[in-house]
Amino acid sequence: MQHTQASFKLGIEFVNWGRLGDSYIHPFGDFGRSMNGIGFHHYWLRLQAAGRGVDIGEYSLPVVAARAGRFAYPSDDPASVLSSYSYAYQLDSTLYAAYLRQYSEARGVQRHEGIVGDVNLHPETGFIESVTLNDGRRIEGQLFIDCSGFRGVLIEQALEAGYEHWKHWLPCDRAIAIPSENVGEIKPYTQATAEQAGWRWRIPLQHRTGNGHVYSSDFLDDDQALETLYAGIEGQPLAEPNRLRFSTGRRKSMWRKNCVAIGLSAGFLEPLESTGIHLIQLAIMKLIELFPDADFDPHHAHEFNRSLRMQIERIRDFLVLHYTATERDDSDFWNHCRTMQKPDELEARMDLFRARGHVARYSEGLFLEPSWIAVYLGQHLLPQRYDPRVDAHKLDGISGNIDRLRQLIRDASQSLPTHAQAISQSGSPGADGWKPAAMSLYRN
Repeated sequence: MQHTQASFKLGIEFVNWGRLGDSYIHPFGDFGRSMNGIGFHHYWLRLQAAGRGVDIGEYSLPVVAARAGRFAYPSDDPASVLSSYSYAYQLDSTLYAAYLRQYSEARGVQRHEGIVGDVNLHPETGFIESVTLNDGRRIEGQLFIDCSGFRGVLIEQALEAGYEHWKHWLPCDRAIAIPSENVGEIKPYTQATAEQAGWRWRIPLQHRTGNGHVYSSDFLDDDQALETLYAGIEGQPLAEPNRLRFSTGRRKSMWRKNCVAIGLSAGFLEPLESTGIHLIQLAIMKLIELFPDADFDPHHAHEFNRSLRMQIERIRDFLVLHYTATERDDSDFWNHCRTMQKPDELEARMDLFRARGHVARYSEGLFLEPSWIAVYLGQHLLPQRYDPRVDAHKLDGISGNIDRLRQLIRDASQSLPTHAQAISQSGSPGADGWKPAAMSLYRN
């Protein structure tokens, strides 16, 4: 927290995604609690149908706490409403990289800095034997991890793994980033505001606020995109604009021969749900799990590629949902997103929820049922009917139970420290009854 100037994060607020003027928070936690084996949102849907419902976010502690600017580590008591959520970190990625470098080098990692000029392959196996730096130094190894970014110096330029492009589903291909001075309280959530041809991010840290505009160059020129970003910045800019170009998609093989691509060299998904560091960490843990010996059993590479491919494609589908589950028709960009063909699995999931409010569950994947419910309902994708078992319970009884839960969440939220207090105490976890949760960059 101190080295990276981080703040805590209870969710992401999405503004103007379903309709202009909309706002909802995708929380890192549950909505209510299931009752009688039936998901909470079905009871909420029945109250909505009866004209007695309120915003479903009022039944989520991380939503209520985020809007109130409060945070505490989750409780270990499963009976407590304070155990119904998790959290993430908003951090300065440059400081984070420097911290990890310092941490690893202090524990024996040897670092040789330079630019790769040539990749030397074994003439028979095609495995990488070494890389030659521009100054002539030769670095040999048995296993190479490609962290060279979009270029994929090892995995693509040398080993020709191939790339699968997803612009037809995720049309944004450019971004501009500008840090600014903090204005007001540091909020315990990120904001993603939909614009004419993309969206703006706002990420509050201890020492500054990160701002950016992700957009499609097919629908907006660079000068207009910069104007839109400046118009949305609240504090004084601290640096010149940093312009980025990218192509969403993934390598067809992320582990090829004796090279494993991790990070941008493996693929890219825009940061709409802050999944970049998660995918890096996931790849690292999977590589440790399947770490090869000198024989490089191809089954290891096959399982690594299968698992990472599934994870990134399921995240991709969740991002596409944000764009296509919209009623906006105020620009060519949103007309395109609303009417575009969806990935087959996403289409099936949306149809199932639209028909009966059922959320298809993954046995593996980052985003669980509450995440899908947040976007579905937040962007007005409402089911045609709820679970009929709910009708076995009297409406007044449902309303009373839900009202009590709503008040319990309000009271619990107000009992939490402010976000500023939580940050100030983060250097001494365990003090004053605080207990740190297991470290996670994105838990849900």
